[in-house]
Amino acid sequence: MDINNSYITSGPVGIFDSGYGGLTILENIRKLLPEYDYIYLGDNARTPYGTRSFDVVYQYTLECVNKLFEMGCHLVILACNTASAKALRSIQQLDLPQIDPGRRVLGVIRPTVEVLDQVTKTKHVGIFATPGTVQSGSYPIEANKIFPDIRITAEACPMWVPLIENNEHLSEGAAYFVQQNIKSLLEKDTEIDSIILGCTHYPLMIPTIRRFLPPHIGIVSQGEIVARSLKLYMQRHPEMDAKCMKNGQTSYFTTESTEKFINSASIFMNKQITATRISF
Repeated sequence: MDINNSYITSGPVGIFDSGYGGLTILENIRKLLPEYDYIYLGDNARTPYGTRSFDVVYQYTLECVNKLFEMGCHLVILACNTASAKALRSIQQLDLPQIDPGRRVLGVIRPTVEVLDQVTKTKHVGIFATPGTVQSGSYPIEANKIFPDIRITAEACPMWVPLIENNEHLSEGAAYFVQQNIKSLLEKDTEIDSIILGCTHYPLMIPTIRRFLPPHIGIVSQGEIVARSLKLYMQRHPEMDAKCMKNGQTSYFTTESTEKFINSASIFMNKQITATRISF
């Protein structure tokens, strides 16, 4: 893909997720940076990414990033831990130099890891994530680069996303799986004092998690962290800030039916939205 007009016009900030969890990231970003324009793209027709192979996640993510570039975005946030784990590095290193060196794609894992020293005293941190994110090893790898003395222990939670997207996350059925995952994680490392919610869906599980998590263990949710990181990024990169439109508007796009997207989005947002369906 060759985009030759990347410096001619400004565009919105792109927010991408394979499903709906990225809406929790978007809401936090909009709260901190309300002046920018945003496009949210959910690849809802092909979700979940968490159980798919590296190659498939990379292919799907690149298609969605290119679509956001075509829609005028100069900066895209992968508000999806699986896409950040399995596709971000390849897109940054292999694809952006060919597509347009002036565009940027950022993820959610690095900003989360950068605050670990602020949230743990024991240097033992747990993470709940999708099987794909756990399999990638991205969190331990990134953490080791910055804080080699912090130990990351992961627990895959394959049932959480389907429970959330079916609005069953506060049910007793969900409570069973949450209790089992907490028990499994804490058996792996008894010194954990903080847990990262390594999927953008998981903040909706916090009331259930708190029921079973020992009170001395903190919960690290990504929304505010990613929002603060983006604000700092814009301050450090005025050339990118200048390419981002600032009319305070947000548009929503989905690869699924708009009716299904709107109904499911209501689980993650406290307002009604409209959406447009797109295809590749």
